[in-house]
Amino acid sequence: MKARKSSILSASVMSGLMPQEETLEVGKKKSSLFIGIPKETSLQENRVALVPQAVVLLVNNGHKVVIERGAGKGANFADNDYSEAGAEIVNGIKEVFEADIVMKVEPLAPGEIDLLKPKQTVFSALQMAIHPKNYIKKLIAKKVHAIAFDNIQDSHGKFPVIQSMGEIAGNTSILIAAELLSNVNGGKGFMLGGVAGVPATEVVILGAGTVGEFAARSAIGLGATVKIFDDSLYKLRRLQNDLSMRVFTSILQPDVLHAELKTADVVIGAIRAPDKQTPCIVTEEMIQAMKPGSVVVDISIDQGGCFETSKITDHNKPTFIKHDVVHYCVPNITSRVARTASCALSNIFADILLEIGDYGGVDGMLKANKGVRNGVYIYNGILTNKMLGEHLGISYKDIDLLMAAW
Repeated sequence: MKARKSSILSASVMSGLMPQEETLEVGKKKSSLFIGIPKETSLQENRVALVPQAVVLLVNNGHKVVIERGAGKGANFADNDYSEAGAEIVNGIKEVFEADIVMKVEPLAPGEIDLLKPKQTVFSALQMAIHPKNYIKKLIAKKVHAIAFDNIQDSHGKFPVIQSMGEIAGNTSILIAAELLSNVNGGKGFMLGGVAGVPATEVVILGAGTVGEFAARSAIGLGATVKIFDDSLYKLRRLQNDLSMRVFTSILQPDVLHAELKTADVVIGAIRAPDKQTPCIVTEEMIQAMKPGSVVVDISIDQGGCFETSKITDHNKPTFIKHDVVHYCVPNITSRVARTASCALSNIFADILLEIGDYGGVDGMLKANKGVRNGVYIYNGILTNKMLGEHLGISYKDIDLLMAAW
């Protein structure tokens, strides 16, 4: 976080879209920020938006940070860690929402929306597919700036939050599957991987995106036989090149998939559908044909799941068995390793906040930085996300046009 000049989200990269005189003018208006971090209230959400190391950096740059008592507990950060970093610990959420910028991990709860004030800025996940129309309209009525961190892009057009969380989810899914195969959890007693003279376990991965890539890397590293399916030939070819080795890849053809599932020991569901429900890829009939004791990890469950037999579970009771196949369907898999996930998020958010301060506030930052601007879905009470507007039937405006008039 200290290496500011090499930041993946550096607004200086984006400023090429603006006249030089205008860029210099915006860059002069440095200001102090008031940042609030509430305690997450969603079920088993253990992550926190900013870790103490990020708070130190922000405070040393002249910014004020308030955090609700216990907000870092799920990620094993004590209140004392934050107070020593320079944050002010407050007892209630209302005090946090007095801040000009509120940093959350999960989307705002309805009660939290009630606490918002005009011109306030909220960073959080959007999860577009699950929000009803009245939720978004209530948020619009508050006349705030709402920024979906999952839609923020870096200078290379990548989505850093999605990529970081995808890497963690992919790696973690294989570790979970390994545990579920072992005797400790009543599994088949297999080691995920292989040793000399013993056939390797077979892992089928559905999806060749970031989650699928890192699941494949972990499984290959353990010695498993990996087979990857996706509906994009481009993604499959890219993944094969990134892995620097030949692995079984196939387009999502039902007959081919059905045949491979019959011999699979582990199936990882990593299909993502941007801004809509994940399509069902694996039918109940396919599950019935799998070997008894096989393991399914449905990472796509937060978007509906890609297995017909999936149903949402939680970290307290993460699995169920159907047709003799173990199903793991916890929607927030990165919360299982909350400290690592929080550090990854914090690395991204701290840099953005420092940039906001350098540009004199959120408006200046958004005008200069196209990547962060891409995450805005409500600007001063105006819906700016086209897909969300079309999905819910709400009128919207182009954020670039709004910023041009600012």
